[in-house]
Amino acid sequence: MDLWIPMTLAAALCQNVRSALQKQLKTSLSTWGATASRFVYAAPLALGLLAALTFGRGEPLPAPPGAFFAYAIVGGTSQVAATGLLIHLFSRANFAAATAFTKTEPIQAALVGIVLLGDALTLPALLAILTSIFGIILISLPKGAGGRWTPDGSLWIGLLSGACFAVSSVSLRGASLSLGEASLLLSTTTTLAFVTLIQSAMLLALLGVRERGQVGKLFRAWHHAGWVGVIGFLGSMAWVMAFTLKDAASVKAVGQVEILFTLVASHLIFRERITPRELAGILLVASGVIGIVLLGG
Repeated sequence: MDLWIPMTLAAALCQNVRSALQKQLKTSLSTWGATASRFVYAAPLALGLLAALTFGRGEPLPAPPGAFFAYAIVGGTSQVAATGLLIHLFSRANFAAATAFTKTEPIQAALVGIVLLGDALTLPALLAILTSIFGIILISLPKGAGGRWTPDGSLWIGLLSGACFAVSSVSLRGASLSLGEASLLLSTTTTLAFVTLIQSAMLLALLGVRERGQVGKLFRAWHHAGWVGVIGFLGSMAWVMAFTLKDAASVKAVGQVEILFTLVASHLIFRERITPRELAGILLVASGVIGIVLLGG
């Protein structure tokens, strides 16, 4: 099995656990306070690992080209926006549906990857992505009212969140690839250290100006928010490694398995009922993921 596949599965699991923790954290923090927890507590871990690699193991720090900074800033900013939109969505839809709304990301990532990086996508891979997206639509249909799907604010917020995640995925892939001959671990860590540092500074400045009391609450909630940072850091490392090895669209298509983890969390943690239609959607998502692994990779 190619390394990018287990990396993606690990990333999807970490992302799901992190999202569940952030949903719970939102009861004591604002949307942007909960968003900041992911980055503020992950940045020291990324910087510490980079220091261990460069000073402890003696690996030379890569000399980033200008493209690295452009990709990293765009990727980091769009990831902050995507995370904030997703957390805001938690207050408008249940945990499973809120996450599902963002899952058009693979097809959006495919388009962004083709435009920005010249990534190619095979027809079988495209069909597998579309199959999983159709499953996501089934899962995200509202309960009741005959299951009719009518566009509302939650849908558009979810689509925008997915678009921001797509831009972030492709940009982080571009940043890591721009480091050239650096090892996979070093290029991933360098990218993540720079990006999380920028994201943390951005969010702390935003909170300091607009929601000053949230900064203190964020640090007082370290026992909970710290876990968001740790899990988020592990997930981000796995995502960026996978992006470095494979195009973002394929990685995110396999990452659709997160919706399976999401439905389990929705049922077991948040006591939200899973319907037969959602189960049908699960099967389509799973078949799409299997298809992208067997046919598109």
